[in-house]
Amino acid sequence: MKTKNIVLAFAGIALSITLFNACKKDTTTTGAPPANGSMAVRLTDAPGNFQQVNVDIQQVSVHMSGGSWIDLPTHTGIYNLLVLQNGIDTSLVNTTVLPAGKITQMRLILGTHNTVMVDSVVYPLTVPSGSQTGIKLIGNETVNPNQLLIVKLDFDANASVVASGTTYQLKPTVKVIP
Repeated sequence: MKTKNIVLAFAGIALSITLFNACKKDTTTTGAPPANGSMAVRLTDAPGNFQQVNVDIQQVSVHMSGGSWIDLPTHTGIYNLLVLQNGIDTSLVNTTVLPAGKITQMRLILGTHNTVMVDSVVYPLTVPSGSQTGIKLIGNETVNPNQLLIVKLDFDANASVVASGTTYQLKPTVKVIP
């Protein structure tokens, strides 16, 4: 009888341990939560031979390696590139959280209110595919976990605006500077 009680006690303890272990969360098979970093985007310009070069920025997006396009919370508006010179820049995207990883491309979607001022006359500035597929920029930047990546988009207005008689086109020359 005493042996039977000891066996039952051990069986109860073994059953309790088995149930306890079955209820424990298995942390070895669940991965760590994905790491995040953050990113901010600034806009600046190299000097140009115009009175104004106004670009209507509607959206900034990034393409992450192995992922898809991510639209960033963009400060939309018309920006006169020529006031953004000599160390002056403006924020297009405030600090925003992104998954850690490699940015393969960036894209600027432009609206239809792009203009250039030459000899005090304002001309429309057409942008081929600017409002549909956007201006694609090579990224090759990395968002590191728990770090802030600040990217500066340096427009070269002088090289970007192409005159053809009295019509003007924007063929952007933009450097991505980390």
